[in-house]
Amino acid sequence: MMRKQSVIVPEELAVTTVMAVVADPAAHRSALLQPRSSALGVRCARYKRFLSQLDMGSGGGGGARISAWVDSMRASSPTHVKAAAMLSASFAASHDEDYNNRVKQHPSALSVFEDIVAASKGKQIVVFLDYDGTLSPIVDDPDRAFISNAMKETVRDVARHFPTAIVSGRRRDKVFSFVRLRELYYAGSHGMDIKGPTKRTKHTKAKTKAVLFQPATEFLPMIDEVYKALMEKTKLIQGSRVENNIFTLSVHFRCVDEKIWSSLAELVRSVLKDYPKLRLTMGRKVLEIRPSIKWDKGKALEFMLESLGLADSGNVFPVYIGDDRTDEDAFKVLHGRRQGLGILVSEVIRETSARCSLRQPAEVQKFLRRLVEWKRSASLPRRTEARKK
Repeated sequence: MMRKQSVIVPEELAVTTVMAVVADPAAHRSALLQPRSSALGVRCARYKRFLSQLDMGSGGGGGARISAWVDSMRASSPTHVKAAAMLSASFAASHDEDYNNRVKQHPSALSVFEDIVAASKGKQIVVFLDYDGTLSPIVDDPDRAFISNAMKETVRDVARHFPTAIVSGRRRDKVFSFVRLRELYYAGSHGMDIKGPTKRTKHTKAKTKAVLFQPATEFLPMIDEVYKALMEKTKLIQGSRVENNIFTLSVHFRCVDEKIWSSLAELVRSVLKDYPKLRLTMGRKVLEIRPSIKWDKGKALEFMLESLGLADSGNVFPVYIGDDRTDEDAFKVLHGRRQGLGILVSEVIRETSARCSLRQPAEVQKFLRRLVEWKRSASLPRRTEARKK
């Protein structure tokens, strides 16, 4: 059975202690596994206090809470050109100690690749990937967030060498329709709907049953009611889109005029006030409605390690790559386990529990390709030795 935990992982982003790029390779490798403390600047302290206001719970909070949410909606996505430009200009101009520390503490996973594989030596690498903004670019129409053929082939190659999962806020069958690789685990609805792999691989035992785990089935009627209510109430808000992820709902506002974001936030809050068992959180240009259960992407990561028989193993090296605030739950799990590596995909240096960074899906593909090439080259000596025998 999977280990039960009594603590809910908080939604707000946590300040992590991460590795630094140093001249001494040995010290660098140890830093991959040993988190270090980081001082916060005044700006980051304000940001953390701001994020702590964002959980709308089951409603309530009035105008001040709505105002805070609208401010967060404006800054919720690095792909918002104006906001990203302002943030980048502000950070670049400051040159303060906090900013410089962040750059050092979250180095590119490409620049420290050799140290990453050195830290994983003798361990089973397991790869976890977010979808939107990680494997595919963020787009205005969620139904057109297609994965490129090159990225798909790269993920297929990764799955040939390592147990691999896609962990997304979207509904599981939607993500599968984009990717269509049966050798992967798929965790939809922020990990509340897990299945796979349906194709036998060298990582699955012959007698292993297909994994299917859905810890929030009792909420399905409630989610469906809220979905219908939101569809009706948002139909006059141009550009808004309500996505039914089966176990969660997403209210997309990427194409909504900023002048009416407050109206959209108030509308969503008014619907949820009658559903105290649901909670509202923030993603990248999306409001997420989820059941109030002790489950998230971090718990999903632990469950999949458990299904692989690796949950209590000291010889596992999970690598989780994601771009969204909801991926922080998985980063925090790895941070707490002092095991593996979290990689944030973002053009903007921000507060995170990930230890490394990549800027965009193209860099994610490059990192994954290097991981495959490293695994293949590492396997060659063993194959050659086996032939000699």
